[in-house]
Amino acid sequence: MSDLYDVVIVGGGTAGLSAALVLTRSRRTVAVVRGGAPRNAPAEHMHGFLTRDGMSPGELLDTGAAEVAGYGGELIDDLVAGVEKADGQHDFTVRLAGGRTLTARRLLIATGLRDELPDLPGVRERWGIDVLHCPYCHGYEVRDQPLGLLGGTDPRVPHLALILPQWSADMTLFQHTMELSDTDRAQLAARNVRVVEGEIARLVIDGTLRGVELVDGRAVPCSALFIAPTFVPNADLLHTVGCGFDEKGWPVVDPSGRTTVPGVWAAGNVSNPAAQVVGAASAGYSAAVAINVDLALAAAQVPVSTG
Repeated sequence: MSDLYDVVIVGGGTAGLSAALVLTRSRRTVAVVRGGAPRNAPAEHMHGFLTRDGMSPGELLDTGAAEVAGYGGELIDDLVAGVEKADGQHDFTVRLAGGRTLTARRLLIATGLRDELPDLPGVRERWGIDVLHCPYCHGYEVRDQPLGLLGGTDPRVPHLALILPQWSADMTLFQHTMELSDTDRAQLAARNVRVVEGEIARLVIDGTLRGVELVDGRAVPCSALFIAPTFVPNADLLHTVGCGFDEKGWPVVDPSGRTTVPGVWAAGNVSNPAAQVVGAASAGYSAAVAINVDLALAAAQVPVSTG
């Protein structure tokens, strides 16, 4: 197969495959470079995606990849070593770690984000199992169980503390390093959220999460612990090609995912940390439509005569 493509998509998650499906159905030549494990790989099931509720993330991606391949898209299991703006009529050169070089007229980066987790013993081991971050994704599965929330300075923590009782009346906020105002405490009391003061030493694990142990030796039972990880975009390639970023370190994109560099789009969690699976699929769709239109308009350009 030729190494010249209308679109090279870096990232084979939901956003990348969704875009690839739309583009291949638009009769564009597409390569999807899918290297590395997806962010939601530790989770056994995903939820809130209409008609796909309860499906495993791996099954969704396998099904999507088969659909893309069925329309002629090429799926490449490799890592991108570098991207360069190319000279001549084609726009980008994509170098793969395995030695292959792809040329693309347009580039879509859908490399997602990484979760930086609190440095507490047990958190990483139970991440995506019973240490969780999204109640809309996992709250129903731990409903009516004793739930905990790790306090901290992230502004999402107070919000989570007030909405988690929707899934369980047995709700504890572990204050840890968090400072609480009188207003915070009044709101938590109104939602019947217990506050446990003192820093956490470790999670108590016996096959599953059993609770939280504080530095003073107290142990508080809980079956699931919600946290607010730090979201960091996997945006090295966007930096490499010179895309603009906002003050929080996220790429600047328009509603279709178009970046500040002509010919480059970004979709999914690499540009939107709040996007769930269904939102990432939608973002990939929107980017694909915009890319197809951009290619069509470029093909319609007629040189202006100066004679």
